[in-house]
Amino acid sequence: MISRRSIAFAVACTLLGGPAWSASPNAIKMFDTDNDGTLDLAEVKKAATAVFAKLDPDHDGTLDARELRGRLTAKELAVADPDHDGTLTLDEYLAVVEQRFNAANPDKDGTLDAKELRSPAGRALLRLLR
Repeated sequence: MISRRSIAFAVACTLLGGPAWSASPNAIKMFDTDNDGTLDLAEVKKAATAVFAKLDPDHDGTLDARELRGRLTAKELAVADPDHDGTLTLDEYLAVVEQRFNAANPDKDGTLDAKELRSPAGRALLRLLR
């Protein structure tokens, strides 16, 4: 369960312009449902699914460039959009999440630790989860 303190920290960092999810130990604590100190792909996808729902206020089942602002550049959106409709469905969003997870997991052990989340690839993944 996510503590009020973790939520307050994340909100404060976001409101103050800081990268709330770049603090990898906090990201691990927030999304590590099995409490093993790492994030696996299932935990990351679960968090990403919740973020997708939050980012889709019009509930049309897609995210456009405006809704993805700060998470994907226009170029990254174009690459991630296989049907070239200018939006991402949940499945397309989760495919990007999985690609970034794999990029952040150079040892290919199936989990991300705090060090891996602090890498450029890890920070790119965390941008999708904030």
